Amino acid sequence: MAHVTIGIDIGTTGVKGIALDTERGLLAQETRANTLSSPQAGWAEASTDQWLANVVDVLSALASSPLVVPSEVVAIATTGMVPAVVCQDDAGRALRPAILQNDARASGEVAELAEALAPHDPLGRTGSPVTQQSVAPTALWLERNEPESWARTRTLLGSYDWLLFALGADPHIERNWALESGLFTVDGEPFAPAWGATEVGARLPPVRGSGEVVGTLDASIAARVGLPPGVALVVGGADHVLSAYAAGLASEGDWLVKLGGAGDILTVSASPLVDRRFYLDEHPIEGLWLPNGCMATSGSLVRWVQALIGGPDLREMDDEAERRGAAEILCLPYFLGEKSPLNDPDLRGVFAGLHLGHDRVDLYRSALEGIAFGFRHNADAMREAGLSLARATVTNGGATSLLWKRIHASVLGVPLRTVLGHPGASLGAAVAAAVGVGALDGWRDVGRFVVEGEEIEPDPALVARYDGAYGLWRELSEVTASTARAMARL
Repeated sequence: MAHVTIGIDIGTTGVKGIALDTERGLLAQETRANTLSSPQAGWAEASTDQWLANVVDVLSALASSPLVVPSEVVAIATTGMVPAVVCQDDAGRALRPAILQNDARASGEVAELAEALAPHDPLGRTGSPVTQQSVAPTALWLERNEPESWARTRTLLGSYDWLLFALGADPHIERNWALESGLFTVDGEPFAPAWGATEVGARLPPVRGSGEVVGTLDASIAARVGLPPGVALVVGGADHVLSAYAAGLASEGDWLVKLGGAGDILTVSASPLVDRRFYLDEHPIEGLWLPNGCMATSGSLVRWVQALIGGPDLREMDDEAERRGAAEILCLPYFLGEKSPLNDPDLRGVFAGLHLGHDRVDLYRSALEGIAFGFRHNADAMREAGLSLARATVTNGGATSLLWKRIHASVLGVPLRTVLGHPGASLGAAVAAAVGVGALDGWRDVGRFVVEGEEIEPDPALVARYDGAYGLWRELSEVTASTARAMARL
C-alpha cells in the first residue's frame, strides 16, 4: 500500500507544503505568502490566524493535486522558525500575534537576565548564551508590558508546535525549540535558574522529540481540506535542522553552506559543541548533533546591492562579474550587524579598495566574495572548536548561481556538493511524519529522496588569490570594528 505524508514549513514570508510518497518521492508542493508585521522598531510578529488559513489552503491544494490520492495520506508533520513564541489561553486561542525569533523588543530584559544568570553558566548548561533568541527575556517583557494577556496565558508554544496543536495535536514543544529557548539544559532538563527568573516554566507543555505521534487531524479540518479522518500528527522540528537533514547531512563531518536571505552554516557532530560563537541543536538521527551558525546577511545583501546599483537580473550580473578580477574590492557583509561567529549587532558593512576604475559589477562581485569570506570565517571557527568539516554541500536560493557556488568553493578550498530540486525543511518534515508512523524504517532513509547534482570544484588559481585576500579581509574586519561600533552609537 502506498504511504503519503505531508510536510508543512511555517516561514517568515510564506507557508510551504509538500506531499511525499515513500516509494515514488515528491508528488506535489504548494506555497502561500505570509505577512511579517513590525508595529514598532525592532519588533517582528506574525498572525497565527493567517498561518492557519494558509496551512488549510495548502493542505486543500495538496489533497486535490493530480498525483495525490487523499486516502493514501497517513501523516502530517510541521517545521518552522526557532524559537518563535505563541501565547495561548485556556481554550487554546492565541492571545496575541506570534513573536518571531528575530524580534528585538526585549533587549533590556536580555541584558538584565544575562547578568542575573551569569553565575549559573547558561552557555555551559544550555549550549547558548542569553540573547534576543532566548525565550525567558521575551516572557519577562510580556509579563511587564502586556500583563493582562500574560496573566491569561496558559500555554507557550513555538510556531510549528502551535500549528500542529491547531490541527488537532496535544500541546507540546519540540526538543530543539526547547534547547534553543535557553530554558532547558543540553541534557534536556529544565534550566532552573531561567525558570526561576520568570513565570514561564508553569506555561510550558511537555517536550517531545521529532518523529513522535502527538494526535490526529481534527475531523472538521480533515473534511474541509479533503483528507481522510485519522491522519496522524507527528512532531517535526526546527526549519534549519530539517533543511540540513533533508539535504543529506547524515554523518559526522557533513556540513552545509545555506545561501538564503541570511547565511547558515551547519555541521554534523557526534557530540554537542558548547561555544558562544554558535548555536546548538540535536540532529534527527539519534546520537548526532548539529552545531550551527547564522550570518545576518547573505542573499539579502546581494539583492540590496542589485537594487542599489540598478543592475539587470542576477544572471546577467553573474555573467558580467565572472569576467572581472577576483577580490579587487573587499566587502565586509555586516550590513545588519553580524551573528556568528562574531555576535556583534553594532558592526557595519564596508566596501574597501575602491578606485575610479571600478563600477557596479565590481561592487556586485565583491559582495558575493564577502559573503563567502564570512562562511570561511565560520568554518575556520568551527574547526578551531574541534569540529570535523569533511563533505560540504551548498543549498538554497543562492545555490542557483553557478558563479557564486564557484566563488564559495574557491574561498573555502573544498568541493561543494549540490542538491537538485531541494524542497528544504518541508521535505525533512514529511520524512519525520513517515518515520513517526512507520512508513519509513528510520531517519537514515532520507537519502532516497536526495537528488545530487553537479559537484563544484575549487579553481586552484582562485584558491591562492582568495587565500591572500581572506587574510586582508580578516584584518579589515578587526581594524574597522571600533569605528563601526562608534557609528552605531550615533
